[in-house]
Amino acid sequence: MKHSKRELQTQKRECVFQQLFLGEFYAAEDKAAHLGLFLDDSDLLNELELKRIEEMTEEERAALKSRCEAVLEKLPELDAQINEVSEGWKTSRMSRVDLSIIRLALYEMEYDSEVPLKVAINEAVELAKKYGGDDSPAFVNAILGKLASRLLPQAAAATDKPAGTAGEKSDGR
Repeated sequence: MKHSKRELQTQKRECVFQQLFLGEFYAAEDKAAHLGLFLDDSDLLNELELKRIEEMTEEERAALKSRCEAVLEKLPELDAQINEVSEGWKTSRMSRVDLSIIRLALYEMEYDSEVPLKVAINEAVELAKKYGGDDSPAFVNAILGKLASRLLPQAAAATDKPAGTAGEKSDGR
């Protein structure tokens, strides 16, 4: 069965989310060591209905593992940003599913120029519908909406600046 590029990206994102979620059950120093373990477990892949992942090349699997490692590397920074906007719901109180989804989406919003901001949010909400509780989609959307509103002015300013001024800060005048 042929999959569209969007479907493949969605499956890969889901796989990264699952890896990040599974990592939540390990101590911080052990998370990276457990990345990629389930990419080689065909029974688990079938159970999760990620049949396309099972067909991936070693290079594609390495790219997924690399994405997970990149997100893990940024966890302190991502969590700090999430904590700044999540009133009454610090990362330590969030469900592991919601937190893993938000971390991945925020990583994409900030560090992956190939994923449009709206796509990152929409895909995160879809993951929350599939894996989270009844309130997860609204919660994930609210947190990511607040984070996006912080990122949008920065993104707009970066693209609107004349050449040679990208590193300068504007005082809004």
